[in-house]
Amino acid sequence: MTPPRRDKPVTISDVAQLAGVSVPTVSRVLTGAAKVSEGRRSRVLDAIAELGYRPSAAAQTLASRRSNVIGIVAGNTSRYGYAEAIRGVEESARAAGFLSFIVVVETAEQDDVAAATDAVLRQSPAGVVVLKFDPPGVAALAALQPHIPVVALSGVPESGVPQAVLDESHAAAALTRHLLGLGHRTVHHVRVPPSGKEDGRTSGWRHALNEAGIAVPEIRDVSWDPRSAYEVGVAIAGESDVTAVLCGNDETAMGLIRGLHDAGKRVPDDVSVAGFDDHPLAAMFLPSLTTARQDFAELGRHGMAQLDALLTGAAPLALDTVDPPVLIRESTAAPRDAAPRD
Repeated sequence: MTPPRRDKPVTISDVAQLAGVSVPTVSRVLTGAAKVSEGRRSRVLDAIAELGYRPSAAAQTLASRRSNVIGIVAGNTSRYGYAEAIRGVEESARAAGFLSFIVVVETAEQDDVAAATDAVLRQSPAGVVVLKFDPPGVAALAALQPHIPVVALSGVPESGVPQAVLDESHAAAALTRHLLGLGHRTVHHVRVPPSGKEDGRTSGWRHALNEAGIAVPEIRDVSWDPRSAYEVGVAIAGESDVTAVLCGNDETAMGLIRGLHDAGKRVPDDVSVAGFDDHPLAAMFLPSLTTARQDFAELGRHGMAQLDALLTGAAPLALDTVDPPVLIRESTAAPRDAAPRD
């Protein structure tokens, strides 16, 4: 078979031409609505693979009104924020009469993104909610947008797509101002892997320091594994100028605090530490963590509401923001040698 020359996206007619069958035959292979001989089916599937054709699940849904399936795409399913966001989407989808399936996109590499995209489109869902929490999520969002109704869940706004957003920047700035208000000369930042160049947690921290006229310290990067934060805690225990730290999430804060403890430092007596997310263990940790409460399940519910509006023809909000409140607990206090700022 010789692929037809084209200067535009592949259509079902291109597949039919390459396979040497009619358009209705291709449609029957795609939908399974009627039996097709094994020989014709094989030629159609070969043509689809050769051309890289992806049927528009959105068009199928709008035409038949039969799809009651919602896709959820995420770079991870076990981390606290991811799992809670997925729960929020699934519960809201079920309440609206939809079934849900989850596709994990392993990395932001082209092959992994293409595999995840194909896995989603093969299910012919009515629409998809993408957790844009990391580079794989960002890449999957870009790959899916041309093919199907998509809503993003994020901590950083994304142009051109309906989305539900946790205002991480606002909360990170508030935590930084809290630490400065206690009298700390500056606030150091231990960053978890960002979804792009810089996430809202980092930009909010940076904004609050610039607002106060304070030089921005060098960022300390860690992985998602709290043990990497433990190593940072051990290291900064020997740095007398570090008295306050904002961590990228609560698990990182817990690892950092344990590293400080094992190196002979006390929290908050020697170093104040703030987390982010309000992990279920944050209030039970010793000391209990000052943090920003990110209601990821509520974010998921907002995202599903956005998608439902998109599918029913209503106008979804371009940006549906959830504002995380700051919770002051035991892990932050005034430094011994400074009075609180005005």
